[in-house]
Amino acid sequence: MGTLPDEQGAHDRFLRLHAVNVYVRDQERSLRFYLDTLGFQVAFDARVESGQRLVAVSPPDGTTVLTLIQPRPNSLQAQLIGRRTHVVFVTENLAATYREWHGRGVRFRGTPRLRRVAYEPANSSASEKSASDDQAIAWGGAFARFEDIDRNSFALVSFDEVTRAVEAQRQAAAERREAERRAAHELEIARQVQARLFPQRLPELESLEYAGACIQTRQVGGDYYDFLDLGQSRLCLVLGDIAGKGIAAALLMANLQANLRSQCATAVEQPEQLLRSVNRLFYENTAENAYATLFYSEFDDRTCRLRYANCGHLPGLVIQSDGSVTRLSSTAPVLGLFTEWPCRTEELQLCPGDLFAIYTDGITEALNDHDEEFGEERLLDVMRRARDRSPSEIVTTVFDEVRRFSGDQQRDDVTLIVARCRSRG
Repeated sequence: MGTLPDEQGAHDRFLRLHAVNVYVRDQERSLRFYLDTLGFQVAFDARVESGQRLVAVSPPDGTTVLTLIQPRPNSLQAQLIGRRTHVVFVTENLAATYREWHGRGVRFRGTPRLRRVAYEPANSSASEKSASDDQAIAWGGAFARFEDIDRNSFALVSFDEVTRAVEAQRQAAAERREAERRAAHELEIARQVQARLFPQRLPELESLEYAGACIQTRQVGGDYYDFLDLGQSRLCLVLGDIAGKGIAAALLMANLQANLRSQCATAVEQPEQLLRSVNRLFYENTAENAYATLFYSEFDDRTCRLRYANCGHLPGLVIQSDGSVTRLSSTAPVLGLFTEWPCRTEELQLCPGDLFAIYTDGITEALNDHDEEFGEERLLDVMRRARDRSPSEIVTTVFDEVRRFSGDQQRDDVTLIVARCRSRG
């Protein structure tokens, strides 16, 4: 048999009990009773277009909502005031709740007692109830009935089975909140630690001004950028993108950063050896499916030459002063997947006014509402329009344009380094 249209996805639809109506003579007076005497809280308090006030209260756990309705005098609803309701409140300690409420002046219809409590259909007649006793759902437990100030009566019960369920839910909720608190605390510590892994200072050069920044989708992420002083008037500008997001990517990012910084002493004379060593360590210290793309570059402050290795990363971009673009494409595979890892470096002469940029795919693959990518051409257009600004201002402008394009829906870490070659002295 086919599925009816309104049955499709029924298990996915949200459904909850909104409220139980309780009819009262004076809303404000009843509200004070439920808040001040029973310790309930306001669930909602508003006026509808007709001017009628809708006010509701709930017990401290907020699971039940009672709407306090003040009907017109002499209406049929007014005749329901002061009746026995079929509302049952469950407490894990009936004796304690009874003593507390009784001390506050709540009227109980007798003291709590142990009894067999059964639930029958609300509209059953006396004969029907007698006949259905064997089928009624019943537990043994403590029971009491109390009244509000309008003599509407409610059951207050403490069933053994239900009490255990209530306590189990309470304990589970407390453990969940504590786990969430610890996770948030640990994540904040991780965020602070990772923030210290990014460059804390920028070595000064005569012929290069530069800046970089990273905005993560989560508190920690897998994008990495760094500025390493190699000595001999050389600066390393490096940017990487770890596969994945979150804590796992952040740990791999820290591993890659540690490998690069510990090995960078060999970079000036043998950059290929440095990168092979970094790949080997990354391969040995990570899972089989872990990898990273990396753009490694060295700038010589004396000659303005840029030596680079693109390890499976997006092309670096050099925008010449005349607006033409040189793309620095891949020269090696990604890091971490291969033991036999061929690598070569290439060199490029930078001239005063040239802009050099390396970035992660969080920029070019940012999507708008029409699933269009920001793309390399938009990035180049933004940089050309902002080329007379400082590198840090260009970075900020690019981030702003990506944010505006994607409508603040950042799906990936966004990292960018921009450098400008300038005349010496």
